[in-house]
Amino acid sequence: MSYETQLIVVILLPLVVAPVCYVVPSPRVAWLLTLATAMSCFLIAVQLLLAVLDGGGFSYHLGGWAPPVGIEYRLDVFAAFVLLVLTAIFLVCQLYAGSLTGKSGIKEIPLAIAPTFFAATLLCISGLMGIVVTGDVFNLFVFLEIASLATYAMISLGRQRRALTAAFQYLVLGTIGATFFLIGVGLLYAETGTLNMQEMSTLMPELVDRRTTFTGMTFVIIGLALKLAVFPLHLWLPNAYTEAPSVVTALLAGTSTKVAFYALVRMTVSVFGLETIADTPLPLILLIVGALAVIVTSAQAILQVNIKRLLAYSSVAQIGYMVIGVGLLTVEGLTAGFVHLFNHALTKTGLFMAVGIMLLNTVDAKLPSVAGLGRRMPWTSAAVVITAFSLVGIPGTAGFISKWALLDAAMAQEAYFIAGVIVIGSLLACIYLLRLLDVMYFRAPEKVSEHMPDETLTVPFPMITALWVLAIACLWFGLFTEHSLSVAKLAATNIMGVQ
Repeated sequence: MSYETQLIVVILLPLVVAPVCYVVPSPRVAWLLTLATAMSCFLIAVQLLLAVLDGGGFSYHLGGWAPPVGIEYRLDVFAAFVLLVLTAIFLVCQLYAGSLTGKSGIKEIPLAIAPTFFAATLLCISGLMGIVVTGDVFNLFVFLEIASLATYAMISLGRQRRALTAAFQYLVLGTIGATFFLIGVGLLYAETGTLNMQEMSTLMPELVDRRTTFTGMTFVIIGLALKLAVFPLHLWLPNAYTEAPSVVTALLAGTSTKVAFYALVRMTVSVFGLETIADTPLPLILLIVGALAVIVTSAQAILQVNIKRLLAYSSVAQIGYMVIGVGLLTVEGLTAGFVHLFNHALTKTGLFMAVGIMLLNTVDAKLPSVAGLGRRMPWTSAAVVITAFSLVGIPGTAGFISKWALLDAAMAQEAYFIAGVIVIGSLLACIYLLRLLDVMYFRAPEKVSEHMPDETLTVPFPMITALWVLAIACLWFGLFTEHSLSVAKLAATNIMGVQ
């Protein structure tokens, strides 16, 4: 199978399997189909990344129609890097979700609707991968809507009625963001006469001074910023992450916002161009909103009692770090942003998986409910320690690498205020994560319920295995950094057109 064919298969495969999973009567069969699809997509993504690193990027013209008439799928180092992150997180999450099909199941999702969850997951990942590989801005919108609709459905699967409210809130704000993006695409098409990203990028320098072009750029950026949950457009994210089932939150935290960040970088740096955006207030705006996200939402995380909401606000702060990397507008800044995309996907997916495991043995996800779990769930708690250290940026973990790279990029630009924000953000992360670890290890449970005997608790094997895969990855990529850093730097160099 040629690489061009694999580029299409990796998107179509989950799209085709999704309706099959929905109609099969057995949750176990639906899970096995989804797991096999996830493994296939991951192996294809690995081959595509190796091919791009070895021979450069390539494109595929859908249906044999060359752009601007046809739709082009294009893969470069940045796209292949994000595609690998997506498929890896998708695979680990499906391993984790294997407990959905057991007798105990995951309390947050009824066994009867497990096939619906797997079908929605496949549709979501298909849309996200389509966003990554498409070279057409309108096709990007189509895939964005496929992923978004599936996401709304997955969030609504939570047992509490608040999940429906969170899904509806995300639907409203997500629709506003998609509308902004579509209006921007229409304005840009009116000026450039093309929807192909590469052709549009060659025309942008001559058209940027036109009011319609600038307005179109603004609408596109605002729409993607809302999808990314950039501060202060993040209001949908805390509720969605808190009320969705933990397996859904883990998947979204590691994939959805990462792809939205990819789309923002692709449109601003690759399509609009460095020279174009350098002459606008965009870099300064990104630095300001990124810094505010790091400080404000980290402070909000400290005040939270619900662990999932705490981690949700933390996610907004981590998005701020990535946005700062783009705002620096340097190869070093983008490299740090790309590495943080990778490292945060590992870290935050692992933390939300740990919360899901805790919920098997606790009444809710509030801090008092996890008191004493450090001794009663030693393996889960140890993984929480590793991923929490990575989120803070402790040396020896993956999170340290990306934060150090971002700090180095800020210092190279003499952006001392931004460097201070990075340090303060890490200190604030220490505070809210130490609160969690303190309760888990040093607080005795107020009351041991009947379903929580006073002994070491067992955890379903698929769930603890998936969690420890990510915990080990946080350590591995914190100690052996050459692979993630080199690919991220190559992607940043490639997308900025620097030789």
